[in-house]
Parts: sequence; structure tokens; C-alpha cells
Amino acid sequence: MSGQSSVGQGSVYEAGDQRNVKNDDLKTADRYNEGVSNSHKPNDSKDERSIANRLANESQRNEEDSLNKEAKLAKEDPTAPARLHGNEPSKGAKIDAEIQAEEEEILKKKGIK
Repeated sequence: MSGQSSVGQGSVYEAGDQRNVKNDDLKTADRYNEGVSNSHKPNDSKDERSIANRLANESQRNEEDSLNKEAKLAKEDPTAPARLHGNEPSKGAKIDAEIQAEEEEILKKKGIK
């Protein structure tokens, strides 16, 4: 009697459609090849995004622009981000500024910059 159960039907215990798909098949499935870069344009009038989602996208774009400006300033002057936020630059930022100044002097002597 060990192999026979009186609970439920036999079809409940058969694998049938409950088998898992192999991982190799998942990686080659079409859903991983779908989608085109820039397929969602932020100002598309036919896009079905809600107004809240559009506003969130715009605010995110504005934040990215401000981060890009701050990153550009950091490349010019390593102490600039800290000063913009009203803080004293870190020791590493001060050292980076000194190294950058020394390198600029060397390049001026060589006539490159």
C-alpha cells in the first residue's frame, strides 16, 4: 500500500504542465530579444503613461542634468562639489586639487596646455 494514496486523483500528482522550463531555454526566449533602445519617447502623445509617471520622468531628467553639471564641476575642480553644498572639501579632494594644479603646471612648461 505504500505507493497508493487514497487522497485526491492521480492527475493531481502527475507532473504534466507543472514541469519547469530549463534555464537554457529561458535565456534564448524571445522576450530577452524584444525591446528597442529609446522605444519610449518621453513626449509621445500616444504613450499610455499616466500624468504622474510623466512628471516623475521629467523630475528624474532634471536631477540627472544637475548631477551631470556637478560631475563636470568635479572634473574641473575636485573641491567644487563640497563647496557648492556649503561643506569643507575632504582631504582627498584637496590632494586631488593639488595634484591637478601640479599637472597643469607641468603641461604649461611643456607647452601642451
